[in-house]
Amino acid sequence: MTEQKSSTQQNHPSIRYDTMGWKLFLIYDIFMMVIIIINLFCIVANAFLLSNFAAWLFDFIHLSQILSYYKEHLVPWVNLTESWFIIFLIVELGIRWFIAIIQKHHARWFFFPFVHWYEVLAIIPYLRFLRLIRAGVIAFRLQELGYIVIPPKLIKRFNFYYHLVMEELSDRVVITVLDGVKKELDTSSTHKQIIHDLVDHHRDMFAQTLADILQETLATELKAQQQVIADSVGDVVVKAIEDTPELTQLLKLIPIAGGMIESRLHAIGHRLGENVTIGLMQPFVTGSVQKPNSSYQLIAEKLSQLNINNQSLEQLVESVVYESLESMRKQVAVKQWQLELKKNDQLKE
Repeated sequence: MTEQKSSTQQNHPSIRYDTMGWKLFLIYDIFMMVIIIINLFCIVANAFLLSNFAAWLFDFIHLSQILSYYKEHLVPWVNLTESWFIIFLIVELGIRWFIAIIQKHHARWFFFPFVHWYEVLAIIPYLRFLRLIRAGVIAFRLQELGYIVIPPKLIKRFNFYYHLVMEELSDRVVITVLDGVKKELDTSSTHKQIIHDLVDHHRDMFAQTLADILQETLATELKAQQQVIADSVGDVVVKAIEDTPELTQLLKLIPIAGGMIESRLHAIGHRLGENVTIGLMQPFVTGSVQKPNSSYQLIAEKLSQLNINNQSLEQLVESVVYESLESMRKQVAVKQWQLELKKNDQLKE
């Protein structure tokens, strides 16, 4: 608990926790939480003892005279105590409101009752259950300060069931929405237009993404393989020269120098193939991911402007949309609370 207090003090360095004012504030918070719980307990007990079930139960255990004594002598005191407590809450709320105005706790003086709406409504007898919220707020504040008001196991279990309920509710909503979208696409005659609008809306994003991908992958790979490709093209040119019988026959007619010319011609052809290949590839290896070169930008823009009024393309887009919806539905259907429960069970084992 001391470590928790230290961490809390580090989170709020402007607040001194060793002053008398802070200690009085802490004692007052604990006092309010205790009397609220006692008050609510008395109200619940009083409601139970005045019910028909209590009358039957006390009659069954032959203690009806005790119940009669309670109704005759103690009920007026319970009602009077509740009236005093309501007056106390009104005065206490008024004093805190006055202090909040003096110390400017809120941007406007009239913000206080809206911030503490549950305290204002809890004064009304029929809304007394809202007093539990204030007790819960005080308990949470004490818990943050390191004072264990609620056992950690109980908090952990409460959080588990809270997330369970919220997950089930959110999953139902999301699955209902996804099923509604799928049904709309199945039954509506305008779903093609919806898909077209979806594609049109993302054409610019598609073009930019495609240009980035081409620059990041194709340009990088071409640059890495540039010399290998150039050598291969040079070899192709040399092979083409060798496979040209007319040129070979012509070189043989030249005495002595024919063989040397043929060798030099092979070297020139190989070098020529390399240079042409490097020159052709050069526009596709320049640029960066942040700024793709103009060739890739042009290719991406042309591809993004493809007309999707094509049956095969429409079927492809529809398949992507349907599978995306189904994938989301399967993911939402996974019960995270069940996985957590299994994990906890395995740790216990």
